[in-house]
Amino acid sequence: MKSYPQVAKSLWTTRQTRLSYPQLASNLTPTLRSNCLKQAAEAGSLLKRVELLGQSIALTALLLVTGITTASAYDPNVESYKLYAHMKLGNDKQYRCLVTLWRLESNWSPTAKNAKSTAFGIPQLLKMKETNPYKQIDLGLKYITHHRIYKGDTCKALDRHKKVGHY
Repeated sequence: MKSYPQVAKSLWTTRQTRLSYPQLASNLTPTLRSNCLKQAAEAGSLLKRVELLGQSIALTALLLVTGITTASAYDPNVESYKLYAHMKLGNDKQYRCLVTLWRLESNWSPTAKNAKSTAFGIPQLLKMKETNPYKQIDLGLKYITHHRIYKGDTCKALDRHKKVGHY
């Protein structure tokens, strides 16, 4: 009885390959191969559109679940800033208030400058020099947490912004 050498492959290093339509068609009869290649050529752009549509649907579902409906909602950078803030807060109500507050303040732009003061960045903190958007979010949340009135409640900060135009 012959024994075959057993080659152990790591699942982590095994390369996964996808067969394209032309590769699959190479095992077919000439007529079927021709039909498959024609369909592949026609479907090539369609498949890309379907893939992009799937990604768009997934993003839209995420936006609806998280309550994001602003015009900048489709900017992937802004979405990653919002996701980071949501993870830092861990509370959906507080997150929704923060999204509204910082949309009013800077529209979530890490380069936003206030023409009437030294406020800068996503949270529009005075005299802030930080350019890293994630550190800006940390500093903004720290400000809200340690403020004598807000005490970590972003909804209180939002209420103040609605009354006086800043927080």
